[in-house]
Amino acid sequence: MEEDRSDARKATRFAILARNSHGVLAINGDDGYPYAVPLSYAVVGDKIYFHSAVEGHKIDALRACDKVCFTVVDTDEVVAEKFTTYYRSVIVFGRARILTDPADLRSALEALADKYSPNANGREKEIEGALSRVAVIELTPDEITGKEAIELVQQRKG
Repeated sequence: MEEDRSDARKATRFAILARNSHGVLAINGDDGYPYAVPLSYAVVGDKIYFHSAVEGHKIDALRACDKVCFTVVDTDEVVAEKFTTYYRSVIVFGRARILTDPADLRSALEALADKYSPNANGREKEIEGALSRVAVIELTPDEITGKEAIELVQQRKG
């Protein structure tokens, strides 16, 4: 029974990831400072993909340490009269790698285009032009957790 609940929680967390448009990727930064950057992303299966410039602080940090944390806020409703916030979020802990295989790069860029520009003209031309000037980061989750206001839990169980 616990495994069924665990599978359901995992499916819910992936659904939250799939329906949102951005999150914050946290990486080990310079001099012991964390580096957190908002990013758009796409979920394919159990992987999460981000696009990036080929050089910069994020890429340097990932090359130094592949352990990352990615957070997506699904709901954030301030309920002033109750002195609370109705919130729901997902946190992914995992390992990130910079894709190098051209087929993997293309596939990830297509997933991002499917999510953000599904009917755009010139998609293939844009992807082809981006292959040599964009980095794609693949996040493989080790653990996915979630947090939700008790009021939302109670509404769902209703």
